[in-house]
Amino acid sequence: MANKIKFDEKNCKILELLQKDCRISLTDIAKKIGLSVDSTKKRIDKLNGEIFFPKIQLRPRHFGYNNVIDVRIKLHNYTEKELNEFIEYLKSNPYIVEIISTAGQWNLSLVLIAKDAMDLGVKTDAIKKKFGRIINEWSESLTTAVYKFENYEMDKLVRDEEKLKKRK
Repeated sequence: MANKIKFDEKNCKILELLQKDCRISLTDIAKKIGLSVDSTKKRIDKLNGEIFFPKIQLRPRHFGYNNVIDVRIKLHNYTEKELNEFIEYLKSNPYIVEIISTAGQWNLSLVLIAKDAMDLGVKTDAIKKKFGRIINEWSESLTTAVYKFENYEMDKLVRDEEKLKKRK
């Protein structure tokens, strides 16, 4: 598990560099952290799969999906089977690009993409018609800009954790 990884300064720097540019060369990373290419590769291999999963981040507006919608759903009166069917339906829907189970006021958080308002209406109506019996509340908002998206400042997180441990 993740707790086997040592979050020293070099691993934090590797993660920071990869977040900024996932295509950065091993040679460049090695130079920036002060290790050999082999040592750097071993560190990245150890982090890969445990701490991060290499992937690309697509921008739906660049391929015609101008509406990126954040949807919050509160469920009620559902069985485990109905919940599983709902989740599987959402997972199989190519226009739903993110599904998160949440604690608090809402049960689920989704990100849905649509070409325009009419397209959005068609897509959300289909979900509501099929699963309206278990959907208690539905809230949606249009994402207009993203200022920060899953950018973890590992060196700061690690230092803050160390400070907390010293206080205890």
